[in-house]
Amino acid sequence: MPDDIIYATLLLVSVGSGVLVRNTRSILARKLIASSVGIGLVLFSCGLEGVHPLIVTGVNCLLILLVGARWCHIASFIWCFGYLAFFRAAHWFGLPRPQPVTNALQLFNALRMIGVAFEVHDAQYIKKRDNVSEEAAKLQKEFQMTPSSLDILQYSLCYIGLFTGPYYKYRTYHDMLHLKVDAHIPIRKYALARIKQLPVIAVVYLGCSYFFNIQYVKTEEFSQDPLWFRLVYMVPMFQIFRTRLYLAWIMSELMCFTAGLGAYPVEAKAKCGEGPSDFVALKECSEKDVCHMEYEFETVHNLDIWGCELAPTTREGLRSWNMSVQYWLAAYVHRRLPRHLGAGRVAITMGVSAFWHGIHPGYYLSFLTVPPILVAEDLMIAAFRRGSATQMLLFDWACWFFKMRGFDYNCMGFLLLTYGDTVAYWKNIYFMAHIVIVIFCVIGYLLRPKKSKKKKE
Repeated sequence: MPDDIIYATLLLVSVGSGVLVRNTRSILARKLIASSVGIGLVLFSCGLEGVHPLIVTGVNCLLILLVGARWCHIASFIWCFGYLAFFRAAHWFGLPRPQPVTNALQLFNALRMIGVAFEVHDAQYIKKRDNVSEEAAKLQKEFQMTPSSLDILQYSLCYIGLFTGPYYKYRTYHDMLHLKVDAHIPIRKYALARIKQLPVIAVVYLGCSYFFNIQYVKTEEFSQDPLWFRLVYMVPMFQIFRTRLYLAWIMSELMCFTAGLGAYPVEAKAKCGEGPSDFVALKECSEKDVCHMEYEFETVHNLDIWGCELAPTTREGLRSWNMSVQYWLAAYVHRRLPRHLGAGRVAITMGVSAFWHGIHPGYYLSFLTVPPILVAEDLMIAAFRRGSATQMLLFDWACWFFKMRGFDYNCMGFLLLTYGDTVAYWKNIYFMAHIVIVIFCVIGYLLRPKKSKKKKE
């Protein structure tokens, strides 16, 4: 069965199952339904390969119990990423090569298991932030949880986001189970806003997929095509790549909506991945009549299409893409690293992200190209983004054009995967993006405004 049909089936069943979960009053019944649907989807799509996430979850529960809250997050991180490496290299040891759908399952299960270990750690050792009141810090401490092994197993098997994300905390899952059925949640409003986007995205995806294929890039005929054609070919390939992900992520948000996952009162100021940030307001809302509160789904907001498509800079475009995974990387990697590492924190975080995506060299070639793009972009902004509003608008559109070409260029590494194929394509277009990056760095550096030196008294 083609992968696209399998994914479509998984997503449609997951969206439909949310209605049953949300309208079930018993908390235990909700747990069982969410876990049972998850087990069914794993068996349907992965078969016996579904044992891999069970192994990861089981050992992760043991680590939390045996290592304790102080170090369980480090042990879990090493274990989950270590097993992820073994899982991807299993065919080197005579085991069958995992299916792509099983790989997706393993990816998001690793995020959940490491995340829940950090939640257990933070529940005991959370630090009070300087700008937070004593009351808010106390309520934040109460909001943290230490789930049992059975709770973690059920969280791992919950069908929502098993294969496509978004990442959500155990606390978010717990709050879904305890959500009052008669809560005033504008599900239809959020669902319709997402559903309206699906037809256009689907047409673009199917149209580009019909006329363009990544396999053609590997042929001898492609290298004989005109340079302009080889350059332009990466544009529809990135169009196929991102619209396919758009479809999956929109359906993922829909399955959260129908189940009520990630629904919090507007006053709680929920953030993507994290959940509520205003714990005083959340406490006050818990004492109100739920019928008089408005809820929103910012916790599971995983995709900002307008930001991805129209943001003028690479940094803004990246922030709009797979937002819950970016939250995970920021919360459990970047912010946990010592501040004295400086820019090294960014490099380590991007290395973790590349490893999480896979072990194919194409991922690393693409990820390593991002930092130079950001440097070139920042230098050009410092040098040229000034003057009248019209001049800045023109610069922003030019910046947007080169941002999209950078995404097109790096996307080829994600699609071609191997070192040889990726470098062969880049060589076919004379490493155009790398040359432009160097040119922009030099121009931006030479023409940026000089910092004025303060005169000594």
